Amino acid sequence: MDIREELLTAKSQSKHLADEIAQYACTSETAFKELMDCFVSEDCRLAQRAAYCVSKAGKMRQDLICPYYETLVGLLKRTDVHESVIRCCVSVLQEADLPESLHGEVMDTCFNFIQDRKAPIAVKAFSLTILHNLSKIYPDIKNELRIIIEENMEYETPAFRSRGMKIIGNM
Repeated sequence: MDIREELLTAKSQSKHLADEIAQYACTSETAFKELMDCFVSEDCRLAQRAAYCVSKAGKMRQDLICPYYETLVGLLKRTDVHESVIRCCVSVLQEADLPESLHGEVMDTCFNFIQDRKAPIAVKAFSLTILHNLSKIYPDIKNELRIIIEENMEYETPAFRSRGMKIIGNM
């Protein structure tokens, strides 16, 4: 399978195609790299279409996405990528066992996302989960996380409030 070709020739993004590509990408390191090359492409349409596949594949085979954690964290800071790329990154990272060297950068970025009124709700929700996971390692951030959640409850969407309440309940 030529992942790039499949993503670019499809008339539209579909769950079925994303499942097929993710399954294929999980068959080998080479196939996974091919998918990741599409995901980090300068071609916005290609990166956007690859995002959903990366999210699915990364959850299926964390061993294959693990070498790309630094790449995912780097993408979080970019402003020239489609929001689906950012959403994919935080979706994968919420389930990741991140190396300690990335903890600080990820915490800073996620705190920025949850305080940004313009950030997409999925990005905020996944960021809340990442911060909650990291608060188990760095209990000092629990207070800040709780304050931000509580201060934003009345202004945020039901999804943010629900995730926020679950996190506060588990602190």
